[in-house]
Amino acid sequence: MAGEGSSAYPKTLHTGGTDITFRLMTLHDREAVLDFARALPQHDLMFLRRDISEDAGIDAWLHELEIGEATSVLAVDTDSTVVGYATVHRSLIPWSAHVAELRVLVAEKMRGKGLGRLLTQEAFNLALSEGLEKMIAQMTLDQKGAISTFESLGFRPEALLRDHVKDRNGNRHDLLILSHEVQRFQAEHASATSGSSPTP
Repeated sequence: MAGEGSSAYPKTLHTGGTDITFRLMTLHDREAVLDFARALPQHDLMFLRRDISEDAGIDAWLHELEIGEATSVLAVDTDSTVVGYATVHRSLIPWSAHVAELRVLVAEKMRGKGLGRLLTQEAFNLALSEGLEKMIAQMTLDQKGAISTFESLGFRPEALLRDHVKDRNGNRHDLLILSHEVQRFQAEHASATSGSSPTP
């Protein structure tokens, strides 16, 4: 799968007892993604860079897709409901153009079923095809489930920024930055899955 780009989509994989279709997000997905965001627990929205449950947040995201600053993969279930996404957000700074931020969010009903891992793999495939070399993920220390998932995929803590995030209630939180080399991620994934059979 290494090197797959946008031509790999759409495709369907089986996880969590159901078939999930992965496809690139487009401007036409605005309402479906809004519905997804508005069904998320409030805590999930608290630490996002923008409020994607609001029109302005979605419109800013779509603008980034349109100008090529970001690429997003949607996970859609059998009734065409968006149940997750992964975004590769490229750096606009010349000296870090080889680095991108990975953002992954999964619907509450699909957590613990392997969807986040699949979305992360799709994001790394895109990153590799686009010549990116390093991925980072940022989260607050209380997002223990997300941190555990990313560390299980080989991400390692790189920096801790004290009191770097302020939530909607004015409370400060430490921000953890994790990173992973794109090619190493692909090599480790290939090694882990070689010889294994698809999920029944």
